[in-house]
This record gives sequence, C-alpha cells and structure tokens, in this order.
Amino acid sequence: MQAPSDQPAIDALMQRFFDAFDNREGVAADEAGLVELFTEKAVIARHVDGKCDLYSPREFAQPRIALLSSGELTHFHEWEESSTTKIVGDIATRASRYAKSGQLRRRDYRGRGTKFFQLAKILGAWRIVSLVWTDDTDSCTRDIDMTTDAETHS
Repeated sequence: MQAPSDQPAIDALMQRFFDAFDNREGVAADEAGLVELFTEKAVIARHVDGKCDLYSPREFAQPRIALLSSGELTHFHEWEESSTTKIVGDIATRASRYAKSGQLRRRDYRGRGTKFFQLAKILGAWRIVSLVWTDDTDSCTRDIDMTTDAETHS
C-alpha cells in the first residue's frame, strides 16, 4: 500500500530531475544536485540509432552539466509534458514524455522524447534506480555528443 505522500514526493523528485537541465536566466548547473537524485549504483541508458549507451550517475551528469555551463547550450530547459506513475509499496515506475528547448551554438534546438524511470524509496526518500531514454528522431534536432564533438542524440 502506498503512503498518501508517495505521489507528491515522486512528482517532486521528477521536477528536481528536469530542473537540473535548466540554465535559463543564469541558473547554474549543479552536478552534485543531479547525482544525488540517483542511487549510488543506478544505471542510466540512452538508446539511439540501434545501440544502447550505459552510464553511472556521475558519467551521465558530468558532460551534461559541463555543456550547460560552457555557454554552448543556452536558454535551455527540459520539462515533462505528461507522465504515468505506478507505485507498489516502496518501488515505482514513471513513464515520462518530455520536451527540451534552447539554443545550441546560437541556433534553435528543440526535441521531444520518452524517459522511463525505476524508483525506490530508501530510508524514507525516493531515488532513481534506473533511467532509460530515447529522443524522438522525427522531432529532435541533433545536438552534440556529451563526450565528444560528434553529432548524436542526447
């Protein structure tokens, strides 16, 4: 049985996740704040072009925070457009449709995609155990690879 506060707590966790990718109005990117949303051994997977790239929370956060802080990606934010959450006791899943918008190297950049989160309530707090995502190829303009200057989805 879920506690009455579980859905709002999960909603708040997801809001913090998406807020981590907002550098509008001079908001500073916070790597530690992003990493702390995950369990220590969380797995993050990006599916693109028929392959799956795997990251630890720190491997996921570092290049994204660097890009948000570098001045190459400005006026950027991601937000949840819709979501479905299923909670069973102290575990949950969240399916999110999201959008993103900003300027990459002074050119408009926008996209949409799907993220699936697996969550666990640990010591009374909800944390991300795993995340897998893919960008919609028909609505996503390509952006820089988070580890090189090659073009790929993020």
